[in-house]
Amino acid sequence: MTKSNPRTAARSKARAAARLGAVQALYQHDMEQTPVAQLLHEFHNHRLGAEIEDAQYAEADVDFFDDVVKGVLAREGEIDAAIAGKLASGWTLQRLDKPMKAILRCGTYELLARADVPTRAVITEYVDVAHAFYDKREAGFVNGLLDAIGKVARPL
Repeated sequence: MTKSNPRTAARSKARAAARLGAVQALYQHDMEQTPVAQLLHEFHNHRLGAEIEDAQYAEADVDFFDDVVKGVLAREGEIDAAIAGKLASGWTLQRLDKPMKAILRCGTYELLARADVPTRAVITEYVDVAHAFYDKREAGFVNGLLDAIGKVARPL
């Protein structure tokens, strides 16, 4: 039996909070076209680790959050092409709702750009994020799509 490392557990929790925050930030950007600097400032100072409506948000890995948000926006065309290439026939990125696009974009970015994060961890984390917004069916969709992208982005 192995003991879990408290530092590793805290880092994992902080990264999970950063991922959820990144999805929320990118959703807001998609809805309101909030400039990136303003978006990051708002999340750093008012959302990540804050208490909102009696809910305490976990402290997030701010550097990781920034990397995911900036990375998705910088590589949006490449990311969207990767997602569109794995959608079922007849489906387009435009048919997906904005929270789903944000989840898939973040997960795809990590698969393309964050080789330091294992493929299974990326997929599992964004399936967990999907559960915060959707039912089991949509979380399964996130799992299948990110798995398909991961096989191309990170071939064995």
